[in-house]
Amino acid sequence: MVLYLFLALSMLTIIRYFLFPISIFYGFVTLFRNKLYDWNIFKSTKFDMPIICIGNLVVGGAGKTPTTEYLVKLLSKYKIAILSRGYGRKTKGFIVADEHATVQSIGDEPMQYYQKFKEVTVAVCENRVFGINQLKNTHDVILLDDAYQHRAVKAGFNLLLFEFDKLLKWQFLLPSGNLREPFCGYDRANAVLITKSPVAVSMVDQINIHKKINLTAEQRISFSSIKYGQLIGLKDGQVGPEINGQVIFLLTGIANPKPLVNYLQALSTTIIPFEYPDHHHFTNDDMNGLVKAFNELNGQEKIIITTEKDSKRLLGGNFKDLLLNLPIFYLPIEIELAVKDKFTFDKNILNYVASTERIN
Repeated sequence: MVLYLFLALSMLTIIRYFLFPISIFYGFVTLFRNKLYDWNIFKSTKFDMPIICIGNLVVGGAGKTPTTEYLVKLLSKYKIAILSRGYGRKTKGFIVADEHATVQSIGDEPMQYYQKFKEVTVAVCENRVFGINQLKNTHDVILLDDAYQHRAVKAGFNLLLFEFDKLLKWQFLLPSGNLREPFCGYDRANAVLITKSPVAVSMVDQINIHKKINLTAEQRISFSSIKYGQLIGLKDGQVGPEINGQVIFLLTGIANPKPLVNYLQALSTTIIPFEYPDHHHFTNDDMNGLVKAFNELNGQEKIIITTEKDSKRLLGGNFKDLLLNLPIFYLPIEIELAVKDKFTFDKNILNYVASTERIN
């Protein structure tokens, strides 16, 4: 096994070397594209209402979904719309979520927003300018989910997310790495939120992060950690049992399951992972493999856990009969701002929305 891992890592390193020239070319292209927007050669549309963009520089896994949910709660006195591209959906164009919405029609994250916040309008559209124009007259605030690189819209407030562990490591541009654009793109942000941080971030790490992200006086870095909720039954939506040493069959289709695994390892000595790529559309073969492994383990207390985002794709599939009699639950998460940062972070968002509020 050790030899296999060594060979796999060596092969990955060799592939990265071959892809590096493409990454350099990609970096120049994205830099030039951004300059064309900066020079107003490419059109960037500004709207006379609060538009908050939540995004990141890295492909997937930064915590945009719980951050968007945090902003929904923070801005609860306003009429909010969430506009997403609807990654992974099988439809095109502008769609507003309603009782007929499915993961296939709007995507897993928008489905999660729609089911969680009935007072919020959830819409998807690959053309964000068009989508905003459909929503602007009936809403006070629009949250753009994962739109930092979508520069056709000039958002009034750009909130940029970085995952704590990844930020402290060297990162490469696509395709040899996961950066969507050169790291210097952080200079467009109005605020930076470091997600999935330890509850107590050491002073050394704080200093290193501030050195790496050289912000202006108007920008600010805040830190947040993950707060896990109670298990929720996939089938009935009821609160599940405490995790107390059971064998956990962990089903994930997210970009970075490591924080979840670390959390569960403190509650169980045995975790059997079934890991798939981000936004993975689960198949019958996937579920049959999980059910077979679960049923073959005898003589121990056992449970199946998945993420809230993955649960939307499970419920939207044809797996209900297969999973009917199994103890399967999802684990919700929230972001929790560091005590020293919460007041200022919230105040910056609230002040922006209040100062940009449209006068009718």
